[in-house]
Amino acid sequence: MRITITGASGLIGTRLSAALTRRGDEVTPVSVRGAIDPGLLAGCDAVVHLAGENVAQRWSDDARARIHDSRVDGTRRLVQAIDAAQPRPKALISASGTGYYGPHGDETVDEDTPPGDDFLAQICVAWEAEARAAERLGLRVVLVRTGVVLDAEGGALSKMLLPFKLGAGGPVAGGRQYLPWIHIDDVIGIYLAAIDGDWSGPVNAAAPAPATNKDFSRALGRALHRPAIAPIPGLALRALYGDMAQIVTTGQRAVPKRTLALGYAYEHQDLDEALRTAVKGQTKR
Repeated sequence: MRITITGASGLIGTRLSAALTRRGDEVTPVSVRGAIDPGLLAGCDAVVHLAGENVAQRWSDDARARIHDSRVDGTRRLVQAIDAAQPRPKALISASGTGYYGPHGDETVDEDTPPGDDFLAQICVAWEAEARAAERLGLRVVLVRTGVVLDAEGGALSKMLLPFKLGAGGPVAGGRQYLPWIHIDDVIGIYLAAIDGDWSGPVNAAAPAPATNKDFSRALGRALHRPAIAPIPGLALRALYGDMAQIVTTGQRAVPKRTLALGYAYEHQDLDEALRTAVKGQTKR
């Protein structure tokens, strides 16, 4: 198969490119920061759209603009290039996030749950709308709403490791909020299934059993053989990160209802096992 990937140098893009190459697929990386050559998309079996500004930063006005422009405007440019490509690609697999749902406390949310109205939720709504425009061009479109990815080499987990290794990790903002975690292997597995199958519409890339922040902290402590009892007040996070702290202090109890219904079989469903696998070798560092 011929697959074009935006954001190919990122955490998911690097792993996905390697997995596709290993099985013999042809992978072409594409940037969406400027004009996109439609020739790079012509005849592709699928375009995987992963590019976007990192949301894990203080949300200044400039940061909000970069987050919006990279995801919303970048996706619009990509779909415009798809429209001009001859022949057009067959499918667009576009990244999104479980932040789509906004804060819901301990209420379970799935792919049928309406979007939230906070900043990150509305970014996801606009982002997905631009991707769905490719449906009018005859493409099969899949929207992968990803939770917190467990990979020691990047993403949220990599930032948690140092304080936990030092024995300074623990529950955040009381620890009752839910964390829609997923092992990197299953993220890649879901993208491969979305590329290969007849999937369409939104799918949650989150493990079947989301954990509370407190339970996640304890499990990470066990995986690293360190205590995980140092509480981190939500007020301190908000002082440090501003509005962005809501990602950690609220969270979503997101479950992969459609992902499971479509037949995806998770490799890592148990949190303790997933964290042990993700941080393997970290306990010696």
